[in-house]
Amino acid sequence: MVDHLANTEINSQRIAAVENCFGASGQPLALPGRVLLGEGILTKECRKKPKPRIFFLFNDILVYGSIVINKRKYNSQHIIPLEDVTLETLPDTLQMKNRWMIKTSKKSFVVSAASLTERKEWISHLEECIRHLLTKTGRQPSTEHAAPWIPDKATDICMRCTQTKFSTLTRRHHCRKCGFVVCADCSRQRFLMPRLSPKPLRVCNLCYRQLLAEKKKEAEADLRQTEPICSAIQGYEPSSGDDSDKSDDDKADRWPADTEFYTSQVSWSSFHS
Repeated sequence: MVDHLANTEINSQRIAAVENCFGASGQPLALPGRVLLGEGILTKECRKKPKPRIFFLFNDILVYGSIVINKRKYNSQHIIPLEDVTLETLPDTLQMKNRWMIKTSKKSFVVSAASLTERKEWISHLEECIRHLLTKTGRQPSTEHAAPWIPDKATDICMRCTQTKFSTLTRRHHCRKCGFVVCADCSRQRFLMPRLSPKPLRVCNLCYRQLLAEKKKEAEADLRQTEPICSAIQGYEPSSGDDSDKSDDDKADRWPADTEFYTSQVSWSSFHS
C-alpha cells in the first residue's frame, strides 16, 4: 500500500491538508516517498489530566498535536521518527482504558483509544511501519527510552521523601530520569543528559546519585583503557595540568492509591487505502 500511494497526487493532497491544518506553527511534512497512512484522535495522558490529541501516522514518522478546531486547525505539532519508537500495552485504570505507551529516547507518554479494537489497529499499523523501517535501515530496535511522567494527580505527597504534602504553595516537580512526582527539596539537583536535552535537567536526589555513580564508573573505564596506551609510549609522563591552557493546573479525578503505573501485565478514525 505504501509503494502504491507514494508520489501519487492523492497522497500529496492529503499531506498538504495536514500541513494546512497546522498552519505556520507546524513543520513541512511532504517528503519524497513519505505516505500518510491514517489518522485519528487518541487521549493522551498529560501532566494534569488526560487530553484529546490528533495523531497522524506516516510510513516513517508519527505526528500529533493539540486540537483547536477538529479537522480544520491544530497546533503544538510534535514529530516522532518511527525508528526511535517502541510500544508497550498497559492495563486499564479507572480513568483510562485501552492504554498503551509510546516510548522514545527523548519522550515517552501514554495514550488510550476509544475501543480495544481501535487500540489493536493502531498498534498493528505502528509496529508494521517500525518493522519495515528497521529492516530497510538495518538498525536495531531502540533500547533506551525516556521515562514517562507520572500524572500530577496520582499522588498528594512527594514520591521520594513521602513526607512533603503538595498544596497550592508547595509545587509538584518531575524528575526527568525516573518521571516521579517530587517536591523541590527532593529535586534540587540538575544533571546533563544529552539524550534528552543539551541543558542540565531537574532530577530527584536518588537519580542524581545514581547518575553520578554511572558517570564515575564510565570515567574509570575510560581511564583503564587509556593507561595501557600511555605506558606503552616511551618517556610518557602524565601532565600535572599546572601549565595547561584554559579556554573559555486543571482539576482531575483522584487516582486510587494502588494504581500501577506503566507496567506491562496485561478508534483508529480512518485508514487510507
